[in-house]
Amino acid sequence: MSFGIKPLADRVVIKKLEAEEKTESGLILTGSAKEKPQAAEVVAVGPGTEDEKMVVKVGDHVVYSQYAGTEVKYGGEEYTILNQRDILATVD
Repeated sequence: MSFGIKPLADRVVIKKLEAEEKTESGLILTGSAKEKPQAAEVVAVGPGTEDEKMVVKVGDHVVYSQYAGTEVKYGGEEYTILNQRDILATVD
């Protein structure tokens, strides 16, 4: 699958996963009450560098630093481009 944004070096393009619409007790959250998600799916991965080998791959679900990356719009969707070192963990 070809994706239009091609990250350079050790950068990764992620698409944030949707925030929860309801609490566990069933309360529906308004837009301002939802927590900003820090979980995302990797949609593109750069080639890496000699010093930084790429560990994540397209399709991985990850948790990333709260203020990391640059948000961009492409094809009507919002994505974040960040350095691989800003990814804290992968999620199974």
